[in-house]
Amino acid sequence: MKGRLPAVEFFFNPDGVAVIGATDNPFKGGYHILNNILGGYQGRIYPVNPRYQTLLGLPCYASVEAIPEDFELAIYFIPAQGLPETIEQCARKHVKGIIIESAGFSEVGAQGQQLQQECLDLARRHGIRLWGPNCMGLLDGHRRHVFSFMYTDVWKTLMPPGNVSLIVQSGMLSAGFLLMMLERGGVGVSKICSIGNKCDIDETELLEFLINDPLTEVIGLYVESIPDGRRFLDLARSTAKPIIALKGGRSPAGAQAALSHTASLAGDFTVMERAFRQAGVITVYDLHELMDFVRAFSMTKNVNPGNAAAVLTFSGGAGIVTADFLHDHGLASAELAPATLATLKTVFPVWMDPFNPVDVWPAIEQSGPQKVYTTCSQALLRDPHVDALIIHIFAALVKGEYLAEAARLKDELGKPVAVWLVGLEQPLRTLRKELEDLGLPVFDEISRAVSFIAAAKQRGRAR
Repeated sequence: MKGRLPAVEFFFNPDGVAVIGATDNPFKGGYHILNNILGGYQGRIYPVNPRYQTLLGLPCYASVEAIPEDFELAIYFIPAQGLPETIEQCARKHVKGIIIESAGFSEVGAQGQQLQQECLDLARRHGIRLWGPNCMGLLDGHRRHVFSFMYTDVWKTLMPPGNVSLIVQSGMLSAGFLLMMLERGGVGVSKICSIGNKCDIDETELLEFLINDPLTEVIGLYVESIPDGRRFLDLARSTAKPIIALKGGRSPAGAQAALSHTASLAGDFTVMERAFRQAGVITVYDLHELMDFVRAFSMTKNVNPGNAAAVLTFSGGAGIVTADFLHDHGLASAELAPATLATLKTVFPVWMDPFNPVDVWPAIEQSGPQKVYTTCSQALLRDPHVDALIIHIFAALVKGEYLAEAARLKDELGKPVAVWLVGLEQPLRTLRKELEDLGLPVFDEISRAVSFIAAAKQRGRAR
């Protein structure tokens, strides 16, 4: 690892923060950095801008050296050329780290690369860690620290603390990802780390930090390159925490774009994907899949390594499609035990013998949706031949309470559950929240639900 200091905790919980480039102009990032920090951080805050005497109710300082006491963290948001002098001033204030959210470094070409290296060398001489540059900083959902120029404060009301942490190389992608998660709901945030050019702090060091973070249980990544690949894979193998990675630069054109984006060589995707699989890292292929998987893993506490799944569906056709997807992912359709079939028969009409996939529409017409979904979901999860369960629901038919015991059983028995939910918008939204509050992950597509079950099983076998 590149680190000069043994830990990066001071980035997340610093004793004092300076905002270099703070302003009262709401159309500039320096305003939003300061406003976001004021929204949650409880420590000392020092705006730095020679044009102001006060900013947002705080004394404002003409320079870092004008700040009357030492502090641990600086957030830098002025033109790139001023960074070397800022590092020198920060060293005299015993600053431990600088988050560089400005662009204009290695991503712009040789001159920017030279400046970035000069700043890194200077920071290392002074024992200062650099985060970024060309990034959106970090968020801590538990401490409510938002050290970022996010141009919205919806996080104040929509960012519940939780167990998911993200490491994202792209700044704006991390902001978009966060806003998508907040709007969609169903997941709580522990840490979000946007690392940009990662001239010093990189995904490997942050992965080690998050593996050891008791408030992080699921780790999602968007990466374009991993310089210390061996160390990264060793860390991934060492943890029981699910790691889900979206790799940018899979194609030659994508790799070239990655080089232009953050001056990172993306590497051979086929080799990286194979190495990820061997280390238990789950690879995804688009942003929505990454979002779905981190949400689903945040609700899935325990997974046995078995390979056979059952399907509970209101539609015979949807059951057939699901069986096809299970086959595509190398998962078996469970052969139900005689005792399970006998239990299912108690809610089915006498003329129909249930089998997997379990099409419950005739049973619903006879026994009603509450009795059918309650009885069938529990019986299937308790079946020793069933290792996972996929449930199809039409939103107007079901209430979340029908599956409360199934939600408990999935964790007790280590059998992951995925729900494919369809229906009209309002009842669908209501039921989705009820199910996810119970800990049952909900998907908009059958294929994504099956992909998650396959990924959970992959992770279970890796552990």
